[in-house]
Amino acid sequence: MAIIENKYHIGIKYVDKDRLLSLRGIILLFEDIACRHSDMVGYGINDVTKTHFSWVLLNWKIKVLSRINYGSIVTVKTWSRETSKLYTYRDFEIYDENNNLICIASSKWVLLSTETGHIIHITEEIKNAYLAENKTVFNESDLHKIVEPDNAEKTFSFTVRRRDIDINNHMNNLYYLDYALEALPEEVYLKFFNNVEIMYKYSAKLGETINCFYKKEEDGYYIMMKSATDNILHALVKLY
Repeated sequence: MAIIENKYHIGIKYVDKDRLLSLRGIILLFEDIACRHSDMVGYGINDVTKTHFSWVLLNWKIKVLSRINYGSIVTVKTWSRETSKLYTYRDFEIYDENNNLICIASSKWVLLSTETGHIIHITEEIKNAYLAENKTVFNESDLHKIVEPDNAEKTFSFTVRRRDIDINNHMNNLYYLDYALEALPEEVYLKFFNNVEIMYKYSAKLGETINCFYKKEEDGYYIMMKSATDNILHALVKLY
C-alpha cells in the first residue's frame, strides 16, 4: 500500500487576498507531496543525475469541495494509480483538521529523458517502486482532453522570464495558471473557481513570447496560451 500523506500549515504563500487557500496554493501542496513520493522511491529530483529522466506533467483536474483559512492545518494524501508504458496517473486528497475532505485532484504524467528530451517508456521497475493503488478520486480512469473553443479573444501577451524556469529548463507548470488568471476580465478574475483543468501541450522556454486567448462558454471559462511566433498551443486552462 502506497498512499503517502503529510501535514501542512497553510501559511501566507498558500492563500489569496481573502486569506483563503487558493488554487495556486493547492497546486503548491500537490507539487510538494508528489515530489516527496518520488524522493522516497528513488526517482526524485536529486536522482535525475543518476536516472537521466524526469517526470513531466500533462494534465491537472482539480475540484475544491470546501475552502479553508490562513493558519489552518491540512493533511494532503497522494498515490500513484494506473500506469501504462507511456503514462501514469497520480491522485490527491486534502483533508482539514476535522478530517473533512476539502479537495480532490487527478493528474497525468510522462517520463522525459534528460539526455534526448524525448518521452521514454515507464519500466516495470519504476511501476513497482510506486506501488500503485486501485483508487481514483473521480469516476473515470483517464483525464478527458479539453477541447479548444473557436473564436477566442486575445487578451494579453507575456514573455517567459528567468524566474518562470524550473529544473526541467522550461516554464514551471504553476505559472500557466498564474498567467491564465491574468488573462481573465476583471469581473471574472474576482470569482473563485471550484474546478480547474489544465492541459499542457508544449513547454514554453525562456524568452518565448506567449499570447493568451480567452473565451467564455456555457461550461466554463477557457484560456489558451499560444506561441506568438508560430501559434503553437502551449497550454489550455478551463475554469468553472
